[in-house]
Amino acid sequence: MSASSVDTETSLRTSMHRLARLNVRVVKGPDAGLEHVFDEAIRIGSKVLAGFKLTDGKVSGLHCELAIARGGVTLRDLDSKNGTWVGTLRVKEAVLPPGTLFSIGDSQLSVEAVAPLTEVPLAEADSFHGLVGGSLSMRRLISQVERLSGSASTVLVQGESGTGKERVAEALHDGGPRADRPLVVVDCGALPANLIEAELFGHERGAFTGAVAARAGAFERAHGGTLFLDEVGELPLELQPRLLRALESRTVQRLGADRRTPVDVRVVAATHRDLQLEVSKGRFREDLYFRLAVVVLTVPPLRERLDDVPLLARHLLEELGADPHSVMTPAALQSALAYQWPGNVRELRNALERAVALMQPLSLSTSQPGSPVLERSVGAFREAKQAAIDAFERDYLTRVLEEAGGNVSEAARRAGLDRMSMHRALSRHALNPRKGQR
Repeated sequence: MSASSVDTETSLRTSMHRLARLNVRVVKGPDAGLEHVFDEAIRIGSKVLAGFKLTDGKVSGLHCELAIARGGVTLRDLDSKNGTWVGTLRVKEAVLPPGTLFSIGDSQLSVEAVAPLTEVPLAEADSFHGLVGGSLSMRRLISQVERLSGSASTVLVQGESGTGKERVAEALHDGGPRADRPLVVVDCGALPANLIEAELFGHERGAFTGAVAARAGAFERAHGGTLFLDEVGELPLELQPRLLRALESRTVQRLGADRRTPVDVRVVAATHRDLQLEVSKGRFREDLYFRLAVVVLTVPPLRERLDDVPLLARHLLEELGADPHSVMTPAALQSALAYQWPGNVRELRNALERAVALMQPLSLSTSQPGSPVLERSVGAFREAKQAAIDAFERDYLTRVLEEAGGNVSEAARRAGLDRMSMHRALSRHALNPRKGQR
């Protein structure tokens, strides 16, 4: 099969998108002859979470992933115990020509193209209740959100930090019959573990020290509307059974109460984590994952839809009440389209807001976090390397503090550092813990 036949066939202003379909087949091993047709991507392993389940005892629960890519098929190992092999080479990630044999456990597999192509609908508009994008990936997502907004199905939104997962939740709510009811947001990653339970389910007076009055939890406050559980992957393992029961029974019990209260809520959850891998590693309950992942939506990173940058910039600048032409000059647009935006749409918005505040065109110079270019005079290698490390640390610390709302303990937890190490790093870069700015 040629590379062009693997690529998705597209027409930017049609209402349908044609996806290539592939067939993965076990050539040798305990499951020899077993095969499965898929489009876009599939995970192979020995657990029920895997899209292609094998009985090979040497295959990990989630062993590897196949995904359609330009020029072939991307094979990615998912931290398996025994590795993923192409010939005698153990690979972490590789793009394979169709027909290449690879091995996992005692099994050997191949992947080939099949026909006909799958057709999926695309939104004709490039926006839906604040969700903006004209690229194929975003028009497909917008089409999915449009269709789901009228239902009460639980939705799991996946994507990197800053991609706009909360915008998806807002569009699902605002575009549906619950729009005139509350949209309640709970950030499971920002709240201390001992407060999450009370925030979700509420408490009665005297339920714990400091509970001087009864308070309804997020489920009750969202009654008739939508509950958005942001960063649900951060929910402590010990609290996950309570969330599962609430989702299954549609009732909640306040802390200190002796009865359960019925609730009518549409639940939308979001995470930047790979919850399937979290399940396979025992850090997230499998039954809760399946309860949340009734429908799964994936928000693409900005670097994979750079053609959306002009549209997004215009939309964000309108929200900021600024003149798009004064900020997004031709030179600014050119640099923005050449940048990979590791902070995604959040980083774009911050850069635009900074430009508006300074009353100047968008600039991606080295004095700003996430710069795509080096200073013209780079100096000696050692000094240039240290300068790059310092810039990365300052950018990383700034963003992790912003995401943690200025909470140093939470920022340290997200960064995998102890509190004292985080304080030393902040002091080294003269960063204000409450604002993440110098």
